[in-house]
Amino acid sequence: MLQTLRIHNFALVAELEVTFQPGLNVLTGETGAGKSILLDAIDALLGGKLSARQLRSGTVQGCIEAIFTLTPSVRDWLATLDIDAEEEEVICTREFSLKGDTFRSRSRVNGVLVNRQQLQELRRHLVRLTAQGQAVQLASPSQQRDWLDLYGGEVLMTQRQQVAEAYRAWQQRQREWQDFAAQEQQRLQRLDLLHFQLQELLPAALDDPEELTQLQQDYQRLSHVQELQSQSQQAYHLLYEGEPSALTLLAQAQAALQSIADWDPALQPVGELLEGAIAHTEEAARQLRSYVDRLDADPATLDALGQRIHQLQRLCRKYGPDLASVIAHRDRIQTELAALSGESTSQAHLEAEVAQLRQSLEVASAHLHQLRQGAAERLEEDLLAHLCPLGLPQARFTVQLTSIEPSSSGSDEITFLWSANPGQPLQPLGEIASGGEMSRFLLALETCLATQQTPKTLIFDEIDVGVSGRVAGAIAERLSQLGQTHQVLCVTHQSLIAAAADHHYLVQKDIDPRTSTTVIRVQYLTDEARVQALADLAGGDRSPMALSFASGLLAQQQRSFPSSSEEINTKT
Repeated sequence: MLQTLRIHNFALVAELEVTFQPGLNVLTGETGAGKSILLDAIDALLGGKLSARQLRSGTVQGCIEAIFTLTPSVRDWLATLDIDAEEEEVICTREFSLKGDTFRSRSRVNGVLVNRQQLQELRRHLVRLTAQGQAVQLASPSQQRDWLDLYGGEVLMTQRQQVAEAYRAWQQRQREWQDFAAQEQQRLQRLDLLHFQLQELLPAALDDPEELTQLQQDYQRLSHVQELQSQSQQAYHLLYEGEPSALTLLAQAQAALQSIADWDPALQPVGELLEGAIAHTEEAARQLRSYVDRLDADPATLDALGQRIHQLQRLCRKYGPDLASVIAHRDRIQTELAALSGESTSQAHLEAEVAQLRQSLEVASAHLHQLRQGAAERLEEDLLAHLCPLGLPQARFTVQLTSIEPSSSGSDEITFLWSANPGQPLQPLGEIASGGEMSRFLLALETCLATQQTPKTLIFDEIDVGVSGRVAGAIAERLSQLGQTHQVLCVTHQSLIAAAADHHYLVQKDIDPRTSTTVIRVQYLTDEARVQALADLAGGDRSPMALSFASGLLAQQQRSFPSSSEEINTKT
């Protein structure tokens, strides 16, 4: 229930606070007095559109605040956002400001910042607004489906939730299957690449990271084998075979020193050096001879070395800057290949799971369809019964269910078909209903839905425009009935409806003498003031006859529709 509404600098409202009561609350006043501004403020507060044009002229910031009674469904919603619900009330606030050309607003629930989507979710638990001109909403298949499901009650809504869960499970598994298919393609492509690389790397028999360096050295040696042989043989000749050779000369020098060594011991070390030189020269000559014998001048050997060097260099260009990197790459892709080869999951198994979940969705949707068919038949009968006293005794109404592709809401497209006059074919309601017919249809629908929802605030904005006095009386009766279980706010120009209300508010537009600006005022009417307001609605004057009529009308309506305030207090 909406307890208090506070408005600051919104539209024509400078400062306003209104306390609403349980039961049927009506707002009356001259056309353009600002009655709908209050409803616009409630709409903006709970996630509706808000723009700089709605900021009061000459101001740069404003605020809308409402206090609602805390209900179990609202408490559960608050718990999902970890919002404090210790007090038995919900305080919704929306602040807005204009700085330069930038308009900003922010919303809070019990002091916690929330976004627009969250506000709109909360709105469904707090209020529902019904007004003439809702052709777009009435024509929406999704809105009509929501109305039908709400009328179907808890069993239908539970089944709809099961359909939503089945749909989410099917969609999730289908996405996983599609992702797997894409990943499987990538896996197979990667496996092909790894196999190709290993077919190139494994035959190369790469074991020694220094092989390329060694081969390049061997190739350099064999490429100059003739020069190596010639120079090495010359060195050997000079050391060992020459006339005289270096070895012969060293031996002669040693012999000369030995002949005089006994005369001077200082020559002994020199003799030892010559002895060592002779030994080293002999070893050098031996190694040179062996080296010359080992030199291989076979062109085939040189060609084989060149081919191996070319192979290793090509692998280094493709897989790494050096042979060590190539060997590391080979080992890495062997490990990756083993891992990828073990990841193969049965695509057929995934497809089977997707098919099974799809079947579960179809079964759940079929059950929901059956529940909707039953609810549609009951709604057709119930709504027509409520329309009859509202001046539409010949109206026909049918809920058409058309099969569509399953979604989170089932496999039904809902269309309300309507005909207000005998002989006219049934057509979509949103396309052919007049304003008066639409208002009465919405009221009858709300009456049908009232038994299937928790108490909340139902708001009706001038749904009685263009109806006769007899129909207005029927509308008053339906509104009063709704007031027994819900708080009802109704903007009206009908004295019959205003007289049936539990609480009457008069909205007036005045000029503030201090600022010479237009302001909106709301007055709670009692006793004589209410009679005067009813006289204004009935005939526009306050003559004794008009006042007497208004007083009698008020007494009659109050006898016909006793106050529902006490009962709704208990229910809420």
